[in-house]
Amino acid sequence: MFYYLLRRFGLLIPTFFGVTIASFAFIRLLPGDPVLLMAGERGLTPERHAELLKKFGYDRPIWEQYLDYFFGLFQGDLGNSLITKKPVLEEFFTLFPATIELSLCAIIFAMILGITAGIVAAVKRGSWFDQGVMGTALVGYSMPIFWWGLLLIILFSGILKWTPVSGRISLIYFFPPVTGFMLIDSLLSGQKGAFSSAVSHLILPTIVLGTIPLAVIARQTRSAMLEVLGEDYVRTARAKGLSPRRVVGIHALRNALIPVVTTIGLQVGVLLTGAILTETIFSWPGIGKWMLDSIFRRDYPSVQGGLLLIGLFVMIVNLIVDLLYGLVNPKIRHT
Repeated sequence: MFYYLLRRFGLLIPTFFGVTIASFAFIRLLPGDPVLLMAGERGLTPERHAELLKKFGYDRPIWEQYLDYFFGLFQGDLGNSLITKKPVLEEFFTLFPATIELSLCAIIFAMILGITAGIVAAVKRGSWFDQGVMGTALVGYSMPIFWWGLLLIILFSGILKWTPVSGRISLIYFFPPVTGFMLIDSLLSGQKGAFSSAVSHLILPTIVLGTIPLAVIARQTRSAMLEVLGEDYVRTARAKGLSPRRVVGIHALRNALIPVVTTIGLQVGVLLTGAILTETIFSWPGIGKWMLDSIFRRDYPSVQGGLLLIGLFVMIVNLIVDLLYGLVNPKIRHT
């Protein structure tokens, strides 16, 4: 296990190097001058423009800018935002709990419904339930996030008045953040109705963000279960007279979970990508909305720092998923 971990950490080094190049190059490939965007409608004289380019170091060769950025990473310095003047690291970790809270709720929602629906669809292969689940999963996977989000807002917020339109909690509640997670902070505040308000604000964004992972997990679970249910050891377990619940829940599901765990790990990147649109639609103050605003404003330090930190987060999650294989299947751990 130790050598496996060592190999995995060794693979993270070139991946990290590639992420730094991608995060640095992405914003610079977009058209637009960050200095001119900062100036806005005030305009700049050519002399002042050249002075600001020199001040921020954008007049230097691109390779020098990258080296400054790269070596600054080892000092924990991602630079300051060109717009707010605050450290990028501080802004990121201030907003990151909101995105983590939304993503966790979305993946839990997707896992519970997706795995359950996939198992039942595999056991009842060819039935109306199986066809309905697969058809719904295809529709859910194909549905654009922004369109799906607007439909839910119109129905549940506009017509039925069941859920709020945007934000993380009602404006009537105010308390200092402790953890950054609104569900936890609303409970700690002790204010009556704060927790239920936070939950109601979380429902629609969770459904919108979790729809595509739900569809993918359901289809993958069904496919993996169908493959495992045809194995000899499953037929042997049935021949021994074990209950269908024990055969499916213990003998089949444990081996079918390996590709499902892989799929869930891959959905982390999908969640963070989908969070950009979801947070924009629901005015959710998280990393996705912050990144989109930074791109529009050509805020170089915020975009490259945000992309790097998100990339590191995805790398860590994928490493954890690899380690979970050993827990799901002991044979992989021993190998």
